[in-house]
Amino acid sequence: MAAVVDKVLEQVLTQQVRLYACRERLAAATDPEALHDLRIALRRLRSLLRPLRGLSAIDRLQASAVALARLSGPLRDLEVLLGHLRDLDKPDALARRLPQLRRGYVALLESRELQALFDALDDWPQQWHRAQADRQLKGVERQVRRRLAKQRRLLGATLADVRHDRHRLRLLIKRVRYAAEAYPGLGGVSAEARAHLKQAQAALGDWHDRLQWLLRAEQEPDLAPCVAIWRAELDRGEHAADQALLQLQADFPAPA
Repeated sequence: MAAVVDKVLEQVLTQQVRLYACRERLAAATDPEALHDLRIALRRLRSLLRPLRGLSAIDRLQASAVALARLSGPLRDLEVLLGHLRDLDKPDALARRLPQLRRGYVALLESRELQALFDALDDWPQQWHRAQADRQLKGVERQVRRRLAKQRRLLGATLADVRHDRHRLRLLIKRVRYAAEAYPGLGGVSAEARAHLKQAQAALGDWHDRLQWLLRAEQEPDLAPCVAIWRAELDRGEHAADQALLQLQADFPAPA
């Protein structure tokens, strides 16, 4: 148990440092990867916390991380779209949306959600040590193993369902992948399977982006010149995603 408790403490503090650095990079407004890296650090933090949910020392920090993820998600989606418009050489569509992106950065930096997360992170080590002293963390390793195994079984069952939903699979794959990275000794996922999870996540991410952009084009007429390109990419993305999911079925078989 002590090894897991110490590892969680170490990793949460590591992500706290990264989040502080990302906030400063975002405030400087000169680093195009700042928001992306902030969300990666946030995702790693949430992956550490998810198997521990229900512990009183975790609840506030977990809720703060979830709230910031929800707030920053649409901003990151816009950032990805603008990068793609830049690649397609669509300067007018890009220029119309850049002010929205810049306002979004400012709003995120000034948000209650961001401040609440850092407040929770500052308070968390003391709460974690107190929980350990009060023996609230007894059996935590067993809890993590059990919940990660449940995630893997759910992924296997969903992959085997011929009516599977790509959106749901995308979320499940992300959870299993990042949980395996957060708890490499407990996740029960081989290096090869982690590579396959990464490939499937990337394929589903590309498919999901095109689907969202096509929906957006229905409301934003200046994106119409991109629709034919995105439809073709969506079709290719569906095929690539389905191939990646077939490969994953060998790594995560359906429960007996």
